[in-house]
Amino acid sequence: MTAHTPPTPPFRDRQLPFAKRIDDLLSRLTLDEKIGFLHQFAPAVERLGVAAFRTGQEALHGVAWMGPATVFPQAVGLGATWNTDLVRRVGEAVSKEVRAMRARDDRVGLNVWSPTVNLLRHPLWGRNEEGYSEDPKLTSAIATAYTHGLRGEHSTYWRTAPVLKHWLAHNNETGRDVTSSSVRPRVLHEYDLRAFRETVEAGAVAGVMPAYNLVNGRPNHVSPYLREHLRTWTDEDLLVCSDAGAPSNLVDSEHYFDTHEEATAAALRAGVDSFTDHGTDSSQITGRVRGALERGLLTESDIDAAVRRQLSVRFRLGEFDPEYDPHALTTDFDTPAHRALAQEAAEQAVVLLKNDGGLLPLAPDTRLAVVGLLADECKLDWYSGTLLHRCTPLAGLRERFGSERVQFAEGVDRILLKTSAGTFLHVPEVDAEDEVRGVEGALDPALLAGRTDLPPLTTDATGTELSLIDWGEGVLTLRAPDGRYLSVAEDGHVRASADQPGGWVVQETFRLEPHENGHLLRHIGTGHPISVAADGLKVADGDGEIFEVVVVESGEDAVSQVASQADVVLVVAGNDPHINGRETEDRTTLALPGHQERLLRAARTANPNTVLALVSAYPYAVDHAEVPALLWTAHGGQAAGSALARILAGDVSPAGRLPQTWYADDSDLPDLLDYDVIGGRQTYLYFEGTPLFPFGHGLSYASFSYEGLTTRVEDGTLHVSFTVGNTGDVTADEVAQLYTRAMEPSVPRPRRELAAHQRVTLAPGEVTEIAFRVPMSAFAFWDVAQGRQRVAPGLHEILVGASSEDIRLVQTVDLDGEPSVPRPVMVGGLDAVDFDDQSDTEIVDRAKTSGDSVAPVAGVEGELVFRDCDFGEGAAGITVEAAGEGTVELSLGDGPVLAVLTLSPGTAGPYDYSTVSVPVVVAAGVHDVRLGLRGPVRLARVTFSV
Repeated sequence: MTAHTPPTPPFRDRQLPFAKRIDDLLSRLTLDEKIGFLHQFAPAVERLGVAAFRTGQEALHGVAWMGPATVFPQAVGLGATWNTDLVRRVGEAVSKEVRAMRARDDRVGLNVWSPTVNLLRHPLWGRNEEGYSEDPKLTSAIATAYTHGLRGEHSTYWRTAPVLKHWLAHNNETGRDVTSSSVRPRVLHEYDLRAFRETVEAGAVAGVMPAYNLVNGRPNHVSPYLREHLRTWTDEDLLVCSDAGAPSNLVDSEHYFDTHEEATAAALRAGVDSFTDHGTDSSQITGRVRGALERGLLTESDIDAAVRRQLSVRFRLGEFDPEYDPHALTTDFDTPAHRALAQEAAEQAVVLLKNDGGLLPLAPDTRLAVVGLLADECKLDWYSGTLLHRCTPLAGLRERFGSERVQFAEGVDRILLKTSAGTFLHVPEVDAEDEVRGVEGALDPALLAGRTDLPPLTTDATGTELSLIDWGEGVLTLRAPDGRYLSVAEDGHVRASADQPGGWVVQETFRLEPHENGHLLRHIGTGHPISVAADGLKVADGDGEIFEVVVVESGEDAVSQVASQADVVLVVAGNDPHINGRETEDRTTLALPGHQERLLRAARTANPNTVLALVSAYPYAVDHAEVPALLWTAHGGQAAGSALARILAGDVSPAGRLPQTWYADDSDLPDLLDYDVIGGRQTYLYFEGTPLFPFGHGLSYASFSYEGLTTRVEDGTLHVSFTVGNTGDVTADEVAQLYTRAMEPSVPRPRRELAAHQRVTLAPGEVTEIAFRVPMSAFAFWDVAQGRQRVAPGLHEILVGASSEDIRLVQTVDLDGEPSVPRPVMVGGLDAVDFDDQSDTEIVDRAKTSGDSVAPVAGVEGELVFRDCDFGEGAAGITVEAAGEGTVELSLGDGPVLAVLTLSPGTAGPYDYSTVSVPVVVAAGVHDVRLGLRGPVRLARVTFSV
């Protein structure tokens, strides 16, 4: 007899389309198995040969959290390259390293949570480093390139499955899980949705991750926009993965639902497919799902829809066709090509902001003083991988110019901390067998951070000289002579046990607080002062030790000394990505920290040939009047130092461009929670002040000519062409930028708006033609009266140049479009959210599932304006649909109040709407309508009657 071979189940038949294979596999799963799939860590189904699966692998600028990997520049640095081809190649390299690492460690996931496409609306956002740009067009172009690289070029199987973060209108860490972004329809469609939409429509996105915040009063994890917008943009099944802990926030911090069963059911029905909550413990989520089923809040078909979308991603990743997966044998990891790409990306990310007198590039025989807190650092951020290679600015410059020509002063104060007993803090030496070294001799942060086996700090008669590194706002780090940072572990002892500040809660930051005749040394992570005990230094529950700070060497003096002996001084200033601005912490100011300002001043006083290089995750408002040359780069990953050195030496001409506006002062900024970029005149699109440096700005060592602008409209597309020529004497890149502007708009429109860009490399004397095709949709705005995009007819400027303010060529085109028409309010009424203008109001949720209302800020009073309302033959009555209590006042234009509608006080909740009607006399014709909201009223809708 021959053994019977069971038939191949249809879900294993690669001849069938994925949809049929998913249908088959879904039908074979039990309800419990499907419920298990809803958690981030989905278990294996051994009886079907289905492996365990984990959603989520951080890969923002290299593979993160999984050990050594190639580290590329931060996302904002990739945005500064304005180079989509480069960014696509970076995404490709990252995805290959994901696959190579997965082959040897199955903890590495193929569903990558990247890129972040939140727009960099506000430069004080703590996560500025994670986004690409304040502009939706540039953001979507860079994000599309990165996702195409992550996805891979195979028509069927994806190398990795990218998930976009963070849906939606998320730009604050302060109260991020409880604050609501008030986003009116025009801002929603023209700004926040646009970056997501254009990236999804490009076809290489596997899904999105909702953000922690609320939008218009409703948590993003139950947003109807997932259904109403996101899933209408593509025929692909999109996987929606929750952010970590956010499902529990719906009850625990947001109090949006009374029970976790209600919250989980609402999120699942809204479109969340995978719940990232309680770490690897899936029992909480699966228990909530079962409870929701028992209460009738969910059906099995709701669960099926989520599991189907998960399986769609897994099939596309080749999981069920391993022998045919073209990416299964990928071994590309830390290759020469990847190292060269990291170098290229770091070079292209450098932005030359100022170069008065041609101080740069530096002559080969320049005697250089390199100073500053970032001069000998290669900083990582929360989403970095572990460095395989590292090059600091100091190392790069010494390699490029020769060690004998480059002097160094970090510029930090060297101090001793003296106790009240007259002894000094002492850092015990680390025995050779205890010291853990990583690549190129650097202390390995993964093995040092949090160690409790190293000896705690003690005191003795002479003490150990510490480097006091002042990061501003009273936050400092302390470093031992051998490079180890003082840190506090779980046992509360202070040890020199970290290579760098880091971790979710940074344990390496302190404050020196004046107290009596000395200072308390307070540990920021625990909030407790440091005490001296018999078993070593530790955080104290009560009073701490009073220390005297003895300055052994002033950082400013050290800077002045080396600066005075050099031809040129390079001050390398900026931030540590784990301190004063990061995930969970917004910045409070644009200003450069005071200590770094003093170092810059000391260098400039000693030597007028001072170059300032800002290495930072965000813009600064820096006084550069006395500084002849200024550069900026985001933290550039493993090749940051060599890239900066090559730019300074002129081996490469800088061509990075600012991806966001650099404002001159904090007073130029809106409130962090003001998401109305139109009403608040925010970003380069609407800002009417004078920026420190404008969007798109960046200088070169070459000069460029722009000539021959031609435009024509054909078949619904604007064709633009012009030439760019290199009129300098070095090969260099130029970033040609095309902007548009409506010349006589009927509603507030951008001052100018990026429509296209191209980065080109030109040899001296070389001229190239650049051609752009701009669809008519690029000229559209969201017409709140009609509830759709509309292109207005009339004159539009076409502006071509080297930045948003450096415009070289201008033409005017007269576009056909749809003229505006008055709102037919007698027929359609007015939805409160569709206002043209407002003051002191916020948009709130009309119901927990969908819809918007408008309420006064803090429940006091606010105004809504609706322009050009057509009352036909006139109105005799008005009805409002509203909740809460208070009054709604009707006026026409700036005229007197014509009607007051009062909601009766009661115990009804915020979602219990009622209607109130009163007579009113509104004359025939077209009028502006003004609605005054007085008291805690939530207005949904207004209608008029004859």
